[in-house]
Amino acid sequence: MVFLVVAGAVVLCNPWLTRYVESDRFRAKIEDETAKGLHFPSGHYAPIRRTGFAAVESESFQASDGKKALKTMNARGLRAKFNPWGIFLRRWELDEVHIQSGEVGIQIYEANPEGVSSKPWFSVFLPNRIYLKHIKSEPANVTWQFRGERAGFFGTRLLITPHGSDFEYRATGGALKMALIPDLYLRHMHLLITKTLLTLYALDLAPGALAAASDGSIHGAGGVGIGQDKSVDFNVSFDRLPIRGWLPSNWKEHFAGVGAGAVHWTGKNSKLESSAGEGSLRVCDARIDQLPFLEKLATLAQKRSLEHLRLNDCSLDLAWRYPKIEVKNIALEEKGKFRIEGAISINRGSLGGAIALGVTREYLDWLPKPEEIFARERGGYLWTTVHLSGTIEEPKQDLSSRIVDLFEESPGAYLGLLLRELEAWLKKTFSGE
Repeated sequence: MVFLVVAGAVVLCNPWLTRYVESDRFRAKIEDETAKGLHFPSGHYAPIRRTGFAAVESESFQASDGKKALKTMNARGLRAKFNPWGIFLRRWELDEVHIQSGEVGIQIYEANPEGVSSKPWFSVFLPNRIYLKHIKSEPANVTWQFRGERAGFFGTRLLITPHGSDFEYRATGGALKMALIPDLYLRHMHLLITKTLLTLYALDLAPGALAAASDGSIHGAGGVGIGQDKSVDFNVSFDRLPIRGWLPSNWKEHFAGVGAGAVHWTGKNSKLESSAGEGSLRVCDARIDQLPFLEKLATLAQKRSLEHLRLNDCSLDLAWRYPKIEVKNIALEEKGKFRIEGAISINRGSLGGAIALGVTREYLDWLPKPEEIFARERGGYLWTTVHLSGTIEEPKQDLSSRIVDLFEESPGAYLGLLLRELEAWLKKTFSGE
């Protein structure tokens, strides 16, 4: 009997409920509660349609000028399923929200306490917030500004779930596009944003915007304070990562290889000026081709093989505490040709440090008395120490001057060197290269 009464009440109230849900009054209330829950000053839904007993649709929701993590939102093709019993808990409870497509702009913000506005006495009987159990978005864009340009995850799938009064975000698929780095494929991201902390549990990327099956990988995890404490602690590791896309444009045609390593970045805030950290890099199958310096050296030494280097060892460690960078444990070698070891320091653009350069005797036979400069022998190489100075833009070293002095002591060798240069110039001129 009770069931029949309840069923009858539902039937009688159903037309009224439809009119109410599709009314401007209800839409304004939901707009206000949605904007408040997402920390926007206001929001706008397209007309809401009731499609089932507890299901509604709207073509879009738009909001801007967000005060917290969300700066803008433009969601399209919304479908939501209400739990009507949530009203008795004083909340509009949405068991499921599905978004067909959209775009979200995010930002770093200052966490400040929000003022509490006064409410009428009868508000104690009305729902006072929206409770979202599950938000799922088909391919969407999550964007932000980086170096004055639009950056973000494009075409990713989002899953948003509540975490207490905050939200967890999971994303899969799509491409990360950002200035200074090549496009990357997003395998997975898991993020939590609270009032005081942004926690990245996992970030899994692959080289290439469509490289779902790529062997290469980039993994990241860490936290950034967004309250009174704004400290940064972030770890990144990478493996089988093609390095060419990460190089300056004027280097890309000369260098290639596959990198592996790790970086740990810390700081009292996210600014470069307060950063510190350490990292390591190892490049496999490293190749250096057609550098003007190498072409010149190949001409001087009459060794064309110097134009194309294939490194058996290419690794280094680095540490920085702004503004000083220390590049340590440098090891570059092509067996049978040369090896470089040592450390370099950079302080506000000034260059310092010393490297040990070892070269096989075969590649030094163009020098008169090479043992006067390359005075030590170890591991099949003749070694000398090269001191660095100057700046990054205009680096200087003391090896060139010592070689020039050596030729001045041997006029015959210097004449031979000039004749080699002339011969190379004639070949290049008359061969049409």
